Amino acid sequence: MGIIGWIVLGLIVGAIAKAIMPGKDPGGILVTMLLGVVGAFVGGLIGNWIFGVGVDHFWSLSTWLLAIAGSVLVLAVYRFIVGRTPVGGR
Repeated sequence: MGIIGWIVLGLIVGAIAKAIMPGKDPGGILVTMLLGVVGAFVGGLIGNWIFGVGVDHFWSLSTWLLAIAGSVLVLAVYRFIVGRTPVGGR
């Protein structure tokens, strides 16, 4: 899958991750969708490492499931890290 395919996949699964984990994100929907691109990459790495299946084909079910799982994971980590208040409080 080419770079354009990765970007399109990431943007779509970022929106899906936002639908799965609703709530107010510190960065908004655009940051969530960019996190989807990172999540698709992370999902592909994890899938390749654990199951021996990556995100090679755009229309493969395993590609979409791994990308969504990776995006949800990255979104959860992002919310955990960025959602904390600074030491001085707000």
